[in-house]
Amino acid sequence: MFHSVGRILQWAKGYRKRMILGFVCSFFATWCTAGPVMLAAWALGRMIGNAWGENGLPASLPWQCLGGIVVLILLRFFFTYWKNRLQESIGTERAAEQRMELGDVLKRVSLGYFAKNNLGDILAALTTELSTLELQSMKMVDAVVNGYIQVAVILLCVAIFCPPAALVALIGVLVSAFALRGIGRQSARTAPVGHRAQEALSGAAIEYIHGLPVVKSFGQDGVSVQRFRDACRDNKAIRIKNEFGFVPWNCLHLFALRAASVGLVLTAGQQALVGALQLPYFLMIALFSFTIFGSVEAINDAAHILSVTDSVLDRLEELERTDFIDKDGREIIPERFDVALSHVSFGYGKREVLHDVTFTAPQGTTTAIVGPSGSGKSTICNLAARFYDADSGTVSVGGHDVRKFTCESLLRNISMVFQNVYLFQDSVENNIKFGCPEATHEQVAAAAKAACCHDFIMALPEGYDTVIGEVGPTFSGGEKQRISIARAILKDAPIVILDEATASVDPENEHLIQQALTALTRGKTILTIAHRLATIQHADQILVVDDGRIVQRGTHEELMAQGGLYRRFIEIREQAEGWRIS
Repeated sequence: MFHSVGRILQWAKGYRKRMILGFVCSFFATWCTAGPVMLAAWALGRMIGNAWGENGLPASLPWQCLGGIVVLILLRFFFTYWKNRLQESIGTERAAEQRMELGDVLKRVSLGYFAKNNLGDILAALTTELSTLELQSMKMVDAVVNGYIQVAVILLCVAIFCPPAALVALIGVLVSAFALRGIGRQSARTAPVGHRAQEALSGAAIEYIHGLPVVKSFGQDGVSVQRFRDACRDNKAIRIKNEFGFVPWNCLHLFALRAASVGLVLTAGQQALVGALQLPYFLMIALFSFTIFGSVEAINDAAHILSVTDSVLDRLEELERTDFIDKDGREIIPERFDVALSHVSFGYGKREVLHDVTFTAPQGTTTAIVGPSGSGKSTICNLAARFYDADSGTVSVGGHDVRKFTCESLLRNISMVFQNVYLFQDSVENNIKFGCPEATHEQVAAAAKAACCHDFIMALPEGYDTVIGEVGPTFSGGEKQRISIARAILKDAPIVILDEATASVDPENEHLIQQALTALTRGKTILTIAHRLATIQHADQILVVDDGRIVQRGTHEELMAQGGLYRRFIEIREQAEGWRIS
């Protein structure tokens, strides 16, 4: 339990001074809580002594006692206020920092990390698990540390007047601590199981929600929801089983404190009967017996939650230890912007996708990559942008191995347009200038005009200030793609990667967009993946990829003259679309 408190203190990092100051305030607040009881007991003793003729009683004594009690109460509120002021917001502030830190970590890992790790697990770490720390960590630390501070102060007060009673209370606290240790060990065993069940539930829920269009179209609600229901049942069963495991330890913890409270009063009473303890101080100890263990009783919940936070911290530390794809990278400003792959092989897991691929895309030229679905075209572009690292061979930009770059310095030189466009839940303008935040509205509008999306944006209720819904459901596929093209145009990077950039664009706009891309990317190094022939026929070189290998390369005219896969590809397209390239 105290180990968990220490880990939370380490997690708090720059907020540890505030936490320690909060504990100091709690210490003084506890003394101010015990002070009125001790002062009242002392005054009562003086009054009893005066009644028995043992001493005189100053007339001002009651007023002095009352004034002292009022002062102590005010001081208690003062120290309690500052304890809360110092500690209450630490969890929220630190969790916000942690989320941003983990966001930076995830930004710098390879995309292979997301293929190997369940999205539900990552989502749970960033939301549910961090929320546990955010909401509970400081409360639990406060419950444990300040709880024991309160017990220690009151035991010290009792020990001043009746050491045997303090000893009885101490034994009860020690037995309680043993039970709390058992709770902590039980939680340490069950917390990882509970987290796995929660992560499985999150993953099942995400899968079910994402698959709802398929569910509805095929009318298979019962089949699709089964995994989600199973995850719910498993999560419930595990949590109930875990809770039952705490019952014996909880009972021992509470019994020890209750027994110590009774023993405290009995011991003090016995001491009073033999004349070793004055009546007022017996009454003081009796009053303390009702409150001395109140702060410790709640620690059973804290012990359980602290063990859960241990598991959360383990998971967060695991995420933080994830290898950055650019951990050995440095800021590099290339002098030229050619892209080259040299004897590159790459696979997803055990399945090799690229085999000994070698080519160079010279600066200022357009390289088109064509081939059957699954041949490795997108993988080539992903390696160029260093979303993954090649298993063997070298990928270079401007003569520099991409593994020598930081991801930020590499991608600063690359604009990408993906086939599956993601639009952020933000204004249209902010989506367009995502890669160039400092751009003016005029520059945004110019890029939108070039991408043939200015007119439909202006027709929106708020124009460029219109907020896009999640993943842009209010736009057609072609409209979202044109916004994505505008985003890439505005960034104005020297290298442009187009992954089926015109796939969702209607034929009426395709020609205009192609003209805009040609004009605005002149002088840039372009890698384009395309099935539409109008997009690739004017490329400086065309790479034909089949089964992870480059089987043909050359211009459109050269490849048509060669025959082979490219020519068959062209002929099939012509037959399918009813037109012919002359």
